[in-house]
Amino acid sequence: MLRTALVAVGGNSLIRAGQRGAVSEQMENARVISRQIVSLMQSGLKLVVTHGNGPQVGAALLRSERAAGHAYEHGLDMCVATTQGEIGYILQQSLQHEMALAGLKHQVVSVVSQVRVDPSDPAFQSPTKPIGPFFSEEEAKEKKEQYGWSMVEDSARGYRRVVASPEPLEIIEADAIRSILDQGILVVATGGGGIPVVREEGCIKGKDAVIDKDKTSALLARQLGVDLLVFSTDADHIYLDFKKPGQKALTEVTVEELQEHHAAGQFPPGSMGPKVQAVCGFLREGGKQAIITSLENLGDSVKGRAGTRILSESVAKVEAG
Repeated sequence: MLRTALVAVGGNSLIRAGQRGAVSEQMENARVISRQIVSLMQSGLKLVVTHGNGPQVGAALLRSERAAGHAYEHGLDMCVATTQGEIGYILQQSLQHEMALAGLKHQVVSVVSQVRVDPSDPAFQSPTKPIGPFFSEEEAKEKKEQYGWSMVEDSARGYRRVVASPEPLEIIEADAIRSILDQGILVVATGGGGIPVVREEGCIKGKDAVIDKDKTSALLARQLGVDLLVFSTDADHIYLDFKKPGQKALTEVTVEELQEHHAAGQFPPGSMGPKVQAVCGFLREGGKQAIITSLENLGDSVKGRAGTRILSESVAKVEAG
């Protein structure tokens, strides 16, 4: 029986395509997210919620750079911390509202979360993680000249700034998050992949980077020992031959089968690849099952009516009888 779950909400769920990102828009989108999360709570699951912050952290960094000389500046680690508080507040308000409507009396807590990385990680020499809004090619050139940003074309939607994205090694607050979860309190944690920190001379220090939220979510799920890991994304299923003639939706698959599809090049790095890798890592290290689906189908996915369900080999054998 599933008792605990980690639900990873995509970074663009709060700011949809074509939106400016106004707080009112984010609040409205958070209500949609919260209804789905509450439906999972009604099934009896204790939940940890993680979230992306790509648009928000880019905006926070831009505000800091434009205000230079008029207000104190924020490094990228501080921008991640700022957006954790901002998004945590938005989610807490909307979740509390939706829980009240559903007659649930659970509490919600947001934990400002630090994630340890290796200061010698090669990612610091080769920035790859897109953050912030999309720009035209001309605007991208201006940003590169004005601020010294590294810019790349992203998802054929325009150009975005890229920053270092080191591997997450340890969630510093994992024990505190576990304690809160054990009390039946809904926890919002490791927002935006967590605040990147390093250990130097016995102290924890911030580092300018953005950690991949999918990798951190899977790491937290392993550290907490949750039963189920759920990724919400733009697609309702994992697809083979995505957007090609004869594309096929996967409804249920073992971790070994999924790894074979990944090795065959089915899931590109810029789309489903990171989530598939994160899910496989979670299941190989003791997780029972995982789900990848769209935000709108979160509630139905746990009931087996939507999304792609990925099983560990042990669970698959038990279900096969």
